[in-house]
Amino acid sequence: MDLPHDLSTDKTARILAALAEKPDGVVEAIATQAGATLAEVLEQLPEGAVVQAPASEFASIWQKMTTWGEVLLIVHTDDIVAEVAGSLPEGSEGHGWFNIHGDSPIGGHIRKENCAGIAVVDRAFHGKRSCSVWFMNKAGHAMFKVFVRRDAERVLLADQLEKFMALRAELAAA
Repeated sequence: MDLPHDLSTDKTARILAALAEKPDGVVEAIATQAGATLAEVLEQLPEGAVVQAPASEFASIWQKMTTWGEVLLIVHTDDIVAEVAGSLPEGSEGHGWFNIHGDSPIGGHIRKENCAGIAVVDRAFHGKRSCSVWFMNKAGHAMFKVFVRRDAERVLLADQLEKFMALRAELAAA
């Protein structure tokens, strides 16, 4: 991912200390505690937790995720964590936006050119495995994240997890 960041020894130490304190915590909270960006925290996760893809893969990755069924799209800012469950509609480019409309509560317009890279993340979150795809902006923050859903027993949906793992393996091999 081509993001501006300053991973000084001190900042790296702060990130690692925050991760040691709460390895399965909210990445945004870890970043705040360490004075780092999300991208900088993702770089310090254990080996294998993150597979990176270039921004040029945006439309291709989005298209693959349209086959996953109902996912959880999250936009996390300092002021709100918005969670929307639905299938990802196919997108099209027009007027400087990646436009998503369809039979889903997920819809709108994404400023695709602000995407600097994509992180496919497989890590523990509050004691449970969490699998997600993070679309990262040029400032090192998440534009939005797409999560593999859970069933009523809070277990990751097997069919989505299989597709997530296939995407992850494909990107890791590239």
